[in-house]
Amino acid sequence: MKKKSNFAAKDILEVFGLALIFLGIIYALFTFVFSNDTVSGPSMQPNFESNDRVITVRHSKIKRGEIVVLKAPDEPNALYIKRVIGMPGDSIRFQNDQLYINGRKYQETYLNKGKKMYSMGSLYTENFTLQSKHLGKRVPRNCYFVMGDHRNVSKDSRIFGYVKKSSIVGVVKLRYWPLNKITWY
Repeated sequence: MKKKSNFAAKDILEVFGLALIFLGIIYALFTFVFSNDTVSGPSMQPNFESNDRVITVRHSKIKRGEIVVLKAPDEPNALYIKRVIGMPGDSIRFQNDQLYINGRKYQETYLNKGKKMYSMGSLYTENFTLQSKHLGKRVPRNCYFVMGDHRNVSKDSRIFGYVKKSSIVGVVKLRYWPLNKITWY
């Protein structure tokens, strides 16, 4: 009977050891590869609501139209969730609710639902150019121009300027909460 006790203790230690290794791997992944964040505020409505939970991938290649989590340039220890509008080297202009990138019309279909809900008969995005926002003519190297989807209330690059690549925590790849809105991006 003693042998069975030794086997049970050995099995328990083995399971405990494997659990520690598994937890260590999860910790390392969420420290260096992924970020788990909670949406707060109305700037990305209706596409994201307060308390939505998202997973971002750190060090991911950033593309136009993707949603990113970034270190707030104007609020220490805060994070913002925004959409990438301008890439390095781009010129940006909004005219009559239409986005122009490098002089060409760019469709923002992700805004359709919000325009219906929030525009209330006026422009959803006010007219501007990078120059009118005192940001020069083009998005600088290693920087991005970001905006929230709820343009009337979003504090974004129109207010705080360009976002350095080093300030981007990661690209949103999954909304996992609430469960009825699970979405891969």
